[in-house]
Amino acid sequence: VLDVGDVQSRLLDHRPVIQGEIRYFVREFEEKRGFRETRLLDNLNKMVVETNEQAIPKCAEAMHSHLCDALTRLEAANHMIQRIQQRELEAQQSSNLQACEDRRKAEWEEFMKEQSRRREAIDEEQAKAVGRLSAQYSEMEKDLAKFSTF
Repeated sequence: VLDVGDVQSRLLDHRPVIQGEIRYFVREFEEKRGFRETRLLDNLNKMVVETNEQAIPKCAEAMHSHLCDALTRLEAANHMIQRIQQRELEAQQSSNLQACEDRRKAEWEEFMKEQSRRREAIDEEQAKAVGRLSAQYSEMEKDLAKFSTF
C-alpha cells in the first residue's frame, strides 16, 4: 500500500519538479538579462521622482502665471466687448430716438397742415358769414332808412 501511495504521489504531484524548474528559469533569466529590468525600473523611478520634484512644480508655476495672464487678457477683452455692446446699444437707441423724432416731426407737420386747412376753411366760412351778415345789415339799413323817412 505504501508503494502504491508513493508511486501515485510521484506521478501526480509535480510541485517539487515545477518549483525546481521555476528557480532554474529565474536564475538563468537574471543572469542573461544582467538585471537590465531592475536598472530600467530604477531609471524610470528616478525620472518619475525628478519629474515630481522639479518639472511638475515648474509646470504648475508656469501654468499659474500664464493662466493669470490669460485671465487678465480675457477680462480686458470682456470689458472691451461690453463697451462695444454698450456703444451699439446707445447707437441703436439713438437711431430709434432719431426715427421716433422724425416720425413725430412728420406727425407735427401733418397736424400743422391739417390745422392750416381747418383755419382756411373756418376763415372762408367766417368770410361768407360776414358777407351774409353785411348783406343782411345793409338790407336792414335800407329797410330802416325807408321807415325813417315817414
